[in-house]
Amino acid sequence: MWRRLRYLGMKQLSLKSIYYIILPLLCLAVSGCGAAKLSVADEQMQRGEYYDASRTYRKVYNKLTKREERPQRGEIAYKMGECYRKLNMNARASAAYQNAVRYGYPDSTAMLYMAQALQAEGKYQAAIKAYEDYLATSPKDAETANTGIAGCRMGIDIKKNPTRYVVKNAKLFNSRRADFAPMFLDKSADALYFTTTNEKVTGSHKSEITGMKKSDIWVARKNERGEWQRPEAVEGELNSEHDEGIVSFTPDGQTMYLTRARREPNSNTSVEIYTSQRSDARWSAPVKFEITADTLSAYGHPAVSPDGNWLYFTSDMPGGYGGKDIWRINLKERAGSLENLGEFINTPGDEVFPYMRADSILYFSSDGHAGLGGLDIFKATLRPSGGWSVENMGSPVNSSADDFGITFGIGESGYFSSNRGDGRGYDHLYSFVLPDLKITISGMVLDRDEEPVPNAVIRIIGDDGSNQKASGKVDGSFSFPLQRGVRYVMLAGAKGYLNARQEFTSDTAEEDAEYNVDFILASITKPNVVDNIFYDFDKATLRPESCVALDSIVQVLHDNPNVTIEMASHTDRWGSEEYNMDLSERRAKSVIDYLIAAGIKPDRLQPQGYGKSRPKVITKKLAREFPQYKEGDVLTEEYILALPEEVDQEIADQINRRTEFQVLSIDYKMY
Repeated sequence: MWRRLRYLGMKQLSLKSIYYIILPLLCLAVSGCGAAKLSVADEQMQRGEYYDASRTYRKVYNKLTKREERPQRGEIAYKMGECYRKLNMNARASAAYQNAVRYGYPDSTAMLYMAQALQAEGKYQAAIKAYEDYLATSPKDAETANTGIAGCRMGIDIKKNPTRYVVKNAKLFNSRRADFAPMFLDKSADALYFTTTNEKVTGSHKSEITGMKKSDIWVARKNERGEWQRPEAVEGELNSEHDEGIVSFTPDGQTMYLTRARREPNSNTSVEIYTSQRSDARWSAPVKFEITADTLSAYGHPAVSPDGNWLYFTSDMPGGYGGKDIWRINLKERAGSLENLGEFINTPGDEVFPYMRADSILYFSSDGHAGLGGLDIFKATLRPSGGWSVENMGSPVNSSADDFGITFGIGESGYFSSNRGDGRGYDHLYSFVLPDLKITISGMVLDRDEEPVPNAVIRIIGDDGSNQKASGKVDGSFSFPLQRGVRYVMLAGAKGYLNARQEFTSDTAEEDAEYNVDFILASITKPNVVDNIFYDFDKATLRPESCVALDSIVQVLHDNPNVTIEMASHTDRWGSEEYNMDLSERRAKSVIDYLIAAGIKPDRLQPQGYGKSRPKVITKKLAREFPQYKEGDVLTEEYILALPEEVDQEIADQINRRTEFQVLSIDYKMY
């Protein structure tokens, strides 16, 4: 049955009814060219021995060389394609179906299967053309064709826009044969069980179905240092000459549910669910787990729910939606509890390998939902209404090949199986992890002269409840980790400076991001220039473009509610002392009036006009901006008149015309 065990015991579903119509005709048509071998091939196919059947069909096909035998070549090519399809040898399958179509095979199903095989190879454009050809000949099956086309187009888009998952080949666990269906024993995630057909498995006979040795259950464990060790066969009576594999465990790790395929000579393979009990590190001989009295249907891929109450599994039993469906049964009260998971999960295709990560989160594989090709892994979330919301896990978890059998360990990490990149169709284990998003905010804490403020304290509070606090570095830099889609408020402060506040919201995009925010802190001990405050000539009226700068002062006073300030205005050297003093006082009063109108208490504000009595001292910032002046120069009238260039004199006058605030107290209404 389904992935190794997928191939077994499913004759009634895996072959179309048309097969039974053409079989007698085919036997008659080729009776003169290898009828005995054809009958052997048909019997092998009937028993589900696809590997042996494909080899026998190939011999018959090679004998049909005459022109009049072309129709028979088409029919046998179709049957070879069926064998390769069930063995997941997609390249061989698409070639065989192409031959069937080329030789005029009359059933349009060949075109459909060719499209699906091309899609599984990742040849999306060719697959879309084949799906469209199939749709033209079989319009009644538009749903299947359109789902395939949608999957191909999605595959093209998803490959261009992969998810953040990192996927790697788990080479330590993989052999040269098939290794698949990993499952952690328990929440500790330090023992990983999986199914393997490596050359050391129990028994010496190779499967007639796949040409590989029959599968066993192996386990890999971590050592004391948390390092994975090489896998080995499980101890006990679990493995036998039959196919065993695809396991799940009860929450306590004491009971294993597994799939076993038993084959009796000259009869179809029976696929059933068994249980085994653990005693120390040994597992008991499997005991059949009875689900229904139906002995014709197949049951496999067991998955125990996290609470241990339900067993999810895959079956082709009657009452489903076609192909293989996912069902569940209550382990506490089996009678009357059997139920199909319904149309949101199950399709006319195959839904297999269920895995319940939580009571409302199901992972499974499907070729019936739109996907990249073959089996894709899907995540289904149970809605409050009772339906399921199903989403494709995207690339690189999914590929154009078969991807299935996922299990989660710690956080967003775990293992799954895939036959990607293996031309023989062998499955291998892959690890996956969703790295934490690296979202950070960094910046500098500077004073108003753009000098670093060392050892500032930065606090950041998010509307998600987060609250971080850290010290900036000596050079004024800081950095914080963030979460996406969160609104943050940040406050920076340092000894000798007023606090400064910033707000922002991090992006919701699923990608790494770095934000930059700088804090400019006002000094408590020296005047702080407020740039970009403008007046009309010879007037104290504030111009509209001054509002941004004034609003920044309002914010500083809100962020520092215990501070009182002096708001000072200065003029240049032109005019009399009396004139400049009057003009500066009126201008300072205009600023105070604006701040009061913005909600600042009047008793926190003191206007002061200084006229031209306090010429500006050149700071490091001004020296960098105007290298014609040196740090420490005082822009007195004598200094300015001594400057050789008129433009330098004009700049000096402009620097002197300024508005500043000086902190007067830091204990307003604290007592």
